[in-house]
Amino acid sequence: MDPKALYNLSYGVYVVTAKKEGRLNGQIANTVFQISSEPPTIAVSINKQNLTYEFIRDNGIFAVSVLAKEAPLSLIGQFGFKSGREVDKFAGISYKLTPAGLPYLTEHTLAYLEARVTSSLDVHTRTVFIGTLTEAEMLRQGEPMTYAYYHQVKRGTTPKTAPTFVPAMASTQIPTAPQYRCTICNYIYDPAKGDPEHGVAPGTTFDQLPEDWSCPICGAGKEAFEVVS
Repeated sequence: MDPKALYNLSYGVYVVTAKKEGRLNGQIANTVFQISSEPPTIAVSINKQNLTYEFIRDNGIFAVSVLAKEAPLSLIGQFGFKSGREVDKFAGISYKLTPAGLPYLTEHTLAYLEARVTSSLDVHTRTVFIGTLTEAEMLRQGEPMTYAYYHQVKRGTTPKTAPTFVPAMASTQIPTAPQYRCTICNYIYDPAKGDPEHGVAPGTTFDQLPEDWSCPICGAGKEAFEVVS
C-alpha cells in the first residue's frame, strides 16, 4: 500500500470553534465537509486530545470559520500549534459571536457556519461530529485557502494531532546555506526562500536573521531552531 495516494485528496483550512461554561476555544482543522443539502449538514473530524473536542462533545455545537488564502501563517499557528489549556487563543484576535454564542473570526475569513451536533462517529484517535446547520453567513468575497496552498505556497506545517500529519522533510535540493527546522512546529527556514511575509528577503541565511525574528507559524524564537542535517 502506498500512503502517498492520500496526497491526492483535497482539503481546506478552517478554524473550528466551540464553547463550554463560558470558555471559548478553537483549533485549525482541514477535514470539514458538507454531507447533505436538505437538511444542510456538515461534518468535522477532531482529535480526542484537543480541548475543542471536549467542548463540542459536552456542549453539542460548533462553528467553522472558512479562512481566506491570504490568512497569515501566524493566525494558523495561533489556532493550530498552541493549546487552549495553556493560552487564550482569542487574545488579540478579532471575532464575533454566532447566535448560539460561538466565536467566529472576522478577519481573513470568507464565511462562517454554525451547527448543532446530531450524531458522532468514533474513529480511533478522532471523533467525526456530524451537525445540522443552524446559521451561516458570507462575510466577504475571495478565495478560500486550500491545504495544498497552505503547504506549497505558504510553506506551512501540520500539527501532530492532525489526521494528515506527515513529518516535515527538508528540500531534496542541495542548499547553498543550511536549512533550520523549528523544534516546536517543524517549520523549515530555507535561506533560498527567506520569509517574505515578514520582510526577510530570499538569500538571507539563518545567522543573518534579526535576533527578534520568530517562527512564522508558532512564534518560537531562533533558539528553538536546529540545523537540518
